[in-house]
Amino acid sequence: MTTTKRIALVTGGMGGLGEAICRKLAALGYTVVTTYSPENTKAPQWLAAMKEEGLEFYAYPCDVVDWGSCDDCIARLTRELGPVDVLVNNAGITRDMTFKKMDKVNWDAVMHANLDSCFNMTKQVCEGMVERGWGRVINVSSVNGQKGAFGQTNYSAAKAGMHGFTKALALEVARKGVTVNTISPGYIGTKMVTAIPKDVLDTKIIPQIPVGRLGKPEEVAGLVAYLASDEAAFLTGANIAINGGQHMQ
Repeated sequence: MTTTKRIALVTGGMGGLGEAICRKLAALGYTVVTTYSPENTKAPQWLAAMKEEGLEFYAYPCDVVDWGSCDDCIARLTRELGPVDVLVNNAGITRDMTFKKMDKVNWDAVMHANLDSCFNMTKQVCEGMVERGWGRVINVSSVNGQKGAFGQTNYSAAKAGMHGFTKALALEVARKGVTVNTISPGYIGTKMVTAIPKDVLDTKIIPQIPVGRLGKPEEVAGLVAYLASDEAAFLTGANIAINGGQHMQ
């Protein structure tokens, strides 16, 4: 898979799955941009560390929950680098608790960060993709948006909503050279997942995964790279599960 110097924007790309996606797209020749929370004081160190590895990333502060912040971010990015060709909606949060204990604050926080953010970011770039006749929107959902998860009514609802968004938007822009797809990773070996106590991983989580291991961030990044490519032009409105067989549809 080769590409011209297209611009790929990965929200929440500093660490974990987002960083793996940034690395993969950079290796394929994209100009890679990521967003980071305005409160993240470690962004300059991350960029410097990537540069030491020969990875020239761009990063812009953006609160994906806030429409004005997203508008400002994309306006500045477009002015300084050019229009976004590939958008990966990867940013998100969890606030896990049973529904009995869940309050409106934690429901809203997860819905805003995981679902509203898709609208906020996609709305900024989609029209330009349509006008240019080429674009890719890739929404990072979750296996728990497909099958549900105990203590995640907020997260599961938001992640399922992302795919409803995908399907409807895909219908609207399909004839314009723009594809919109969802990926639904299972348990991936990011720092967040590997921080789970080993006995819980070994007895509760990995036994649910038929391949018998956690996924690798690089494996998910490879799927994103395919969806971002010219070769994926006939694939739109799909939700691709990448979960080691944990949940099959």
